Amino acid sequence: MFNNRALVIIVVLVVLGWLASSSLYVVDETERAIKLRFGEVVESDIGPGLHVKVPVLNTVRTFDSRVLTLDASASRYLTAEKKAVIVDSYVKWKIINPQRFYEATTGDEQVAERLIEPRVDEALRNEFGRNTLSEIVSERRDELMSAPTKALDKQMRKELGVAVLDIRVKQIELPQEVTQSVYDRMRSEREREAREYRAQGQEQAEKIRARVDREKQVLLARANQIAETTRGEGDASAAAIYADAYQQSPDFFRFYRSLRAYRDSFGDGNGLLVLNPHNNAFFRYLLDPQGKSVNGGATELPSP
Repeated sequence: MFNNRALVIIVVLVVLGWLASSSLYVVDETERAIKLRFGEVVESDIGPGLHVKVPVLNTVRTFDSRVLTLDASASRYLTAEKKAVIVDSYVKWKIINPQRFYEATTGDEQVAERLIEPRVDEALRNEFGRNTLSEIVSERRDELMSAPTKALDKQMRKELGVAVLDIRVKQIELPQEVTQSVYDRMRSEREREAREYRAQGQEQAEKIRARVDREKQVLLARANQIAETTRGEGDASAAAIYADAYQQSPDFFRFYRSLRAYRDSFGDGNGLLVLNPHNNAFFRYLLDPQGKSVNGGATELPSP
């Protein structure tokens, strides 16, 4: 009797334990859940915490509510200039409507990614087709991704119950067949710019040289003017000094000038003069220390 009662109690406890474990469920902080009754959604967007369900009748599906990443495969697009580019991109997306997501994908994230990827490809293809290559590779790349991100986000919220948070381009490459032509064009453009810079530099150099030459001529003219003025003043002062000295001792300066004339005429040892030494003022101090001429009168020696 006691054993039967104990067995009944144990069975009741086991049943209660099973009912409790089957009736209670926990939704993690990083998840959202929906409650189903025979496959029909009876409660959607269940938040984190401890919740109750009816065993057997209800089932619970949980979904990751964190930001997920879809790494799209590299695709070939044409720009507005009909130039081909190879684009590698990725998408940040998040489940915001668990019920809509479950109805569209049966709760499978891989199914959702297979539905999102072709739409991302189409959005990028349209956006790249509206812009030139220089605009795509410029610093405005983030701005270019804003429009397709907003358009795709609006579409995916309705169709899949997910939000497209961001579309990012990881890498843009040129096809192998056009890479060399692009490099050649870039090289020719750089060479053209280099020629323009050299021409501008030469023009500036010529202007600088012309200005410097003009300033040089002005400075030389001023210097020559000052030199000639100074030289004239010096010659005038020297002439005045010589004249004053000559007046003080005329005989001495006649003798001094004769010595200078002898030195200038015969100093190099190669001088040759054909003169009459007996009746010529040039040799009067050689013939007579007093400087008198043969005829008895002093003759003026030309000033050296």
